Amino acid sequence: MGHRSQCSSTLVPRCLLLLITYKGVLGATFTFVNRCDYTVWPGILANAGSPRLDSTGFELPKETSRSFQSPTGWSGRFWGRTGCSFDGSGLGSCLTGDCGSGQVECNGAGAAPPATLAEFTLGTGGQDFYDVSLVDGYNLPMIVEGTGGSGLCASTGCTTDLNQQCPSELKVGDGDACKSACEAFGSPEYCCSGEYATPSTCRPSVYSEMFKAACPRSYSYAYDDATSTFTCAGADYTLTFCPSSPSQKSSRDSTPMTSTTSQGSGSGSVTGTEYGSGYSGTGLGSTSGSGEAIMADGSYLAGLAMGDSPRTISVSTLYSSLMATATFSHILCLLQL
Repeated sequence: MGHRSQCSSTLVPRCLLLLITYKGVLGATFTFVNRCDYTVWPGILANAGSPRLDSTGFELPKETSRSFQSPTGWSGRFWGRTGCSFDGSGLGSCLTGDCGSGQVECNGAGAAPPATLAEFTLGTGGQDFYDVSLVDGYNLPMIVEGTGGSGLCASTGCTTDLNQQCPSELKVGDGDACKSACEAFGSPEYCCSGEYATPSTCRPSVYSEMFKAACPRSYSYAYDDATSTFTCAGADYTLTFCPSSPSQKSSRDSTPMTSTTSQGSGSGSVTGTEYGSGYSGTGLGSTSGSGEAIMADGSYLAGLAMGDSPRTISVSTLYSSLMATATFSHILCLLQL
């Protein structure tokens, strides 16, 4: 009894501290979800000084997801490659977002524009910074959502199919992607370079304003910081490709998601769970002029994509989370006895 009393009065705070420290060391979990009607090959590029995650590029068939654990303080970018063709040994290339490695793995190479990018800088006990950028152009819809964090934690991204609205002078192929004006014309005023390399001299162009109108929370040009960078503390993040696709299917046609989880920097453990929360085949209601998909209740996906969706958590979910924490802490206590 004395041991149990000591555990409850002295060791529990230390156990909780261990739990918090464990979470801090691991950083965020990134989950990639493919809601497109085709396979996407996500690419991952860690910034200088950040370790590579468990993969630098992988295949993500439609209606599947895959997760990676990152260390605290990690920074880098993610994107989706499309129209890829790889042989049995993993050699090949992609029509959009190709990283030039000639392999499924990008091995430290970034995306060839045009490509929709998600960029992250994780905090080390403080805030995470993240954005979805169209500065290098656009190749497919993407949203980023943070869960389990504190702060504003707004969702951001672009659900609009800009490939269908792309001006002919920016269009790639038959509408496979949409270039930025910088990529298309290379002039300093579009690239924010030379004498235009400051926020006061580089202003939005007619092309970046088109991107901004369609995707108000995404970066549309280099100095589009005020409405495009978001913060959250201690969250996990989900990146969804083609987030509005399932809303166009009836519930009887929806299929369960399959999921794998990879623990960071090469440990390679895998779990299989069904992914289905939030996208379970609800009918599409309408589409607004700015391109947000409006669900049957008139709210959910538009708020999710543009960051206006209030976060709520049920009492039962909160209770389950607290019980799980308490159980884990108790196990740590027993191990120290």
